[in-house]
Amino acid sequence: MSLKHLSPADAFALMNKGAILVDIREADEYRRENIPAAHHHALSTLGRHPPRSEGTVIFHCRSGNRTAANAAHLAASVPGAKAFVLEGGIEAWRDAGLPTRKDARQPLELMRQVQIGAGSLVAAGTVLGALVHPGFHALSGFVGLGLVFAGVTGFCGMAKLLARAPWNRVAAAAN
Repeated sequence: MSLKHLSPADAFALMNKGAILVDIREADEYRRENIPAAHHHALSTLGRHPPRSEGTVIFHCRSGNRTAANAAHLAASVPGAKAFVLEGGIEAWRDAGLPTRKDARQPLELMRQVQIGAGSLVAAGTVLGALVHPGFHALSGFVGLGLVFAGVTGFCGMAKLLARAPWNRVAAAAN
């Protein structure tokens, strides 16, 4: 099942008529930047905590890909409601000149932290393997296998470790 996509301008117009905007991104993404009128219901918890609406619901994520990929699940979470997807997500909303609320004091989103950490370890393993000892190439291989494992199973050990980092725990506790 696919949901009809709305432009930011059309979504804004429907919100002025009572539609509810639902942000399905994870809490760390939501804390960093969000649309002021949006209700936060992370995709990972949507089954346990669905948005309550019998009217019109517009779902959004960062770019629109997550909402499009999960359209059937999103539509099922609001039975009786007319459901839509915000085309292009919060990025398109911002690009259309519509308001967002940013908090640059919040840490980068957890997946971006994983990307930075994994990329840094792969680069270090490659450089050290070329300049110091070939055994350091194993570091790059280990990180690559970890990323494959995370993609196949949905469990990312690096994300679990980073979530416990002091800067992420302080940000989560503050909200």
